[in-house]
Amino acid sequence: MNHLLPLLVAVPLLGAALLVALGRLLPRVLAEALGCAASAATAALAIVLLLDSSPPMVEWAGGWMPVSGESVGIVLVGDGPGLGMAALASLLTLAALAYSWHYFEEPPRGRAGAFPALMPLFQGGMCGFAIAGDLFNAFVFFELMSVVAYALTGHRVEEARAVQGALTFGVVNSLGAYAMLLGIGLLYARSGELAMTQIGRGLDEHGGPDALTLAAFVLVLTGLLVKSAAMPFHFWLPDAHAVAPTPVCMLLSGVMVELGAYGVWRVYGAVFSGPGGVPAADAEHALLVIGALTAVTGALMCWYQRHVKRMLACSTVAHMGLFLVGIGTLTPEGDDGVALYILGHAGVKAALFACAGILLDRYGSVDEHALHGRARELRGVAVLFTVGGLGLAGLPPFGAGLGKAVTEEAAGAAFSVLFVAVTAVTAGAVLRVAARVFLGLGPPPEDLSSYETTGSGEEPETRHRLSRVPDTMTAVPALLLAASLAVGSVPGFAARVGHAMSEAGSGGAVVAPPHWTPAGVLLGLASTALALGLAALAVTRPELLGERAWTEPLRRLQSGHIGDYVAWMLAGAALLGVLALPGILTG
Repeated sequence: MNHLLPLLVAVPLLGAALLVALGRLLPRVLAEALGCAASAATAALAIVLLLDSSPPMVEWAGGWMPVSGESVGIVLVGDGPGLGMAALASLLTLAALAYSWHYFEEPPRGRAGAFPALMPLFQGGMCGFAIAGDLFNAFVFFELMSVVAYALTGHRVEEARAVQGALTFGVVNSLGAYAMLLGIGLLYARSGELAMTQIGRGLDEHGGPDALTLAAFVLVLTGLLVKSAAMPFHFWLPDAHAVAPTPVCMLLSGVMVELGAYGVWRVYGAVFSGPGGVPAADAEHALLVIGALTAVTGALMCWYQRHVKRMLACSTVAHMGLFLVGIGTLTPEGDDGVALYILGHAGVKAALFACAGILLDRYGSVDEHALHGRARELRGVAVLFTVGGLGLAGLPPFGAGLGKAVTEEAAGAAFSVLFVAVTAVTAGAVLRVAARVFLGLGPPPEDLSSYETTGSGEEPETRHRLSRVPDTMTAVPALLLAASLAVGSVPGFAARVGHAMSEAGSGGAVVAPPHWTPAGVLLGLASTALALGLAALAVTRPELLGERAWTEPLRRLQSGHIGDYVAWMLAGAALLGVLALPGILTG
């Protein structure tokens, strides 16, 4: 079965190539069908390989096996976490393509296959990154998915805002990629290897950590944390989501930024966790601090947004902080929790973006204030959006709730307050939008914001404003929410995820399988009740939880200026170095 691993990349790339070559000839319906077929075939292959991934598979592409312990070939690793992320990326790509069936305005002749071709290409890059076993090819796939994401974000090139958002996305992420490449170069200079496990052995043979190890750690993790939208590398994400087409937003928040967190987990565990790497105490300190800062900043930014797509993007930032806290525990239980959390969050967040896209295409706006009471007729969408908000809060038995509960337990009581507060605030913002937009509750909000991008006056992404919502645009979020619910409720699923994580991350260490506990259920109910309370208070007494003088400087950090974002990226790299420095000095 290991010989099938390269097909996870080859199949979507072949589908994209066919669409580029035949896009001038194929009718639009066939081009979109071919894109869906390529994504579906890759998803099916990923699931088949995932079911047979114990023990993990290793494939040296082209038969370039190591000689005398030294390797120059491309190594692909098919373990549970990698194949799981590849399956998630493939399934979400298929969902996004199904959602966008006949979605965009009819393009000029000769461009019928542009969007359907870019989506499988994006999928191939994500799958390649998920199963890459060497750092350089991880970087290659990292760049492939990034470049395609820039093009997808700026798909509506006739709009200046789309071009600006894509340019910001491209510049910041490209600088992160350059940092990662420099770090890979340092590791290659030290170890003479590119395969992750062999780099780790080379660092251990060299002795204790030193300045080169610290520099490589900071540079590689800077690139991955930029992709993860961790604070203070996160500013590009809301700008990109504000202008990206809705199906692209489903992938950006549903799986792409999560791949950055997966990369942090993979690289630290395989490369830097040994005696020659970064001491565990310092890596734990760095990830916990950055994760907590990201979670708090993202939650505050989420609450004070009225642009619905920006609000959901800031929610992604906040939850990414919680993922990093779980990874930062450096425990098998934390790994299990984050894996379940990512799976549950992906379905919920993609469904919420799908509902936001319906609002945009139906009313030409994603402004919470301008949409007050206008969507009363969309009862089905209202139910989906509300259920998504409850899932985001961690309501049992949603998968996000189970992942939150397991991660909370691994992180300890001190972080439980953070998890409850962040999930309550982000879910409360979603439920507030549901109450105002779909139910028309509360007084019409006053337009007092002089700085924020509001989301009013947007152009629909479809040919024209929808008079009737297509069935595919409601069926897809419904299935995504059902999948998120299944992650937390299907018997044996969580245990299977835990087994795959422990086998890949800790050499098969025996730990209790993840499961619901009374404390986890109570904390999930508490965060849900708090979210409902915050939403009710915001709707009925908006003056109590409305904007304050101190929130204006926080929002002004999201300036839209690339130079500011680059400066924050440099500050984040410096912070990461400072947090990891003590162990290097003592080592």
